[in-house]
Amino acid sequence: MGYPTKVQRITRARGPDQWYINFPTAIAEAAGFQKGERVEWEILDRTLLQLRRPEAPPASGDVKKKPRP
Repeated sequence: MGYPTKVQRITRARGPDQWYINFPTAIAEAAGFQKGERVEWEILDRTLLQLRRPEAPPASGDVKKKPRP
């Protein structure tokens, strides 16, 4: 089961409209998102968007620990 989320649109008097898609906390925490992190969207087709994290921090399992003396 996924996490349903609504797309929000903010209409501005000046400048372009802005669109927002909020991540549920469970998704953001599981992915390890950081405040201010930049992401890139790619449209694969009209029903599928792919989110890329070019500067994502390594997952805790990806970090190589030095052996203790």
